[in-house]
Amino acid sequence: MQIKIINKSNHDLPNYETIASAGMDLRAHITEGMTLKPMERKIIPTGLFLELPIGVEAQVRPRSGLAIKKGVTVLNAPGTIDADYRGEVGVILINLSNQDFTIENGERIAQMVIAKHERAHWLQVETLSETDRGEGGFGSTGVK
Repeated sequence: MQIKIINKSNHDLPNYETIASAGMDLRAHITEGMTLKPMERKIIPTGLFLELPIGVEAQVRPRSGLAIKKGVTVLNAPGTIDADYRGEVGVILINLSNQDFTIENGERIAQMVIAKHERAHWLQVETLSETDRGEGGFGSTGVK
């Protein structure tokens, strides 16, 4: 699949690091270091602008290493970039640790997964089919 992209950053385009990678790293495009205090959230610019085909979304997800090592994650994970959005890709980061975290220009801050999706058309009915699970939710299937 080809996707049109404008790169206003001074970084390489996002790319797959391995043959089996689902996501591509997104890098911060900032002029100077940006510090996130504990429990603080900010939108981090990437310098990237996309033109996705209809029926495709870009999902912005946390980087596992940043989450486990620094306690920094994507707040609205996964964030969705719709096919009709033409603005800059921004990443909403939050610092869940108890220490300040400084983001530097070019730092890998999130990953982006390109995914096809369906459009739903609602069919309003009076009843739904029965299942073994029924209305059970939030842990109703057990813990083991």
